[in-house]
Amino acid sequence: MDRPRIFEDPLALPMMGDEARSLEADPERFNTAPRLRAFVAARSRYSDDELAIAVHRGVRQCVVLGAGLDTFAFRNPYAAAGLRVFEVDHPDTQAWKRERLQAADIAIPPSMAFVPVNFEEDSLADGLAAANFDSREPAFFSWLGVVPYLTLDAARATLAWIGGLPAESAVVFDYGLDPALMSPRIRAAFDVLAERVARAGEPFRLFFNPTELAAMLRELGFHEIEDLDGAEIDRRYFNDRADDLRAGGAAHLIRARV
Repeated sequence: MDRPRIFEDPLALPMMGDEARSLEADPERFNTAPRLRAFVAARSRYSDDELAIAVHRGVRQCVVLGAGLDTFAFRNPYAAAGLRVFEVDHPDTQAWKRERLQAADIAIPPSMAFVPVNFEEDSLADGLAAANFDSREPAFFSWLGVVPYLTLDAARATLAWIGGLPAESAVVFDYGLDPALMSPRIRAAFDVLAERVARAGEPFRLFFNPTELAAMLRELGFHEIEDLDGAEIDRRYFNDRADDLRAGGAAHLIRARV
């Protein structure tokens, strides 16, 4: 498939099981949504790049919010340096993931902890504390593929809590641009995607004006903010490719550091 690869994850296919074998038998299925595929790869790469910087700066706690089938905890290259990984997700989702891990014969390393949190009933802070997360120490948060589906109040509450953690704490997340700010070409592509996810029962709910989002993050305690739009994502991760793979579009990647 795509060369050079933007993001390497040797555990992704084993985690997918039968679905992976189906894709390997029909690789053209990867091409049904190339821009979306490119963006998903780029956001994982960006999160890993920013985590490497955080570890270099002394951070030794990583929290994956809405972890789903994320595999970082099981390929953690910083375990020997003391990086602990906390996977936060709904208890039912975590039970399903444990089944996938067992089927793929992927061991649960001592450097990671599952943090079951039902956000309708449980507190993120309490869930992490029960898993021995140390709120007196800085932490890196990876929050991918989640924020566009939240309410503003829910997103703001989580960001406010992270913003109150010690200096060097940081969060990486993706968000959707306010449709009113999109160009006609990007808006047309966005409308197609929005209709697709709405039909799947998970409509986009939250969009931001980048300037207003940056102001909100500063208000919540973040001081260093990097916001990548589609053009900057393409420049950073898809420049000088022989193929035409690009992310582009209306989604942004952002890193905010306390």
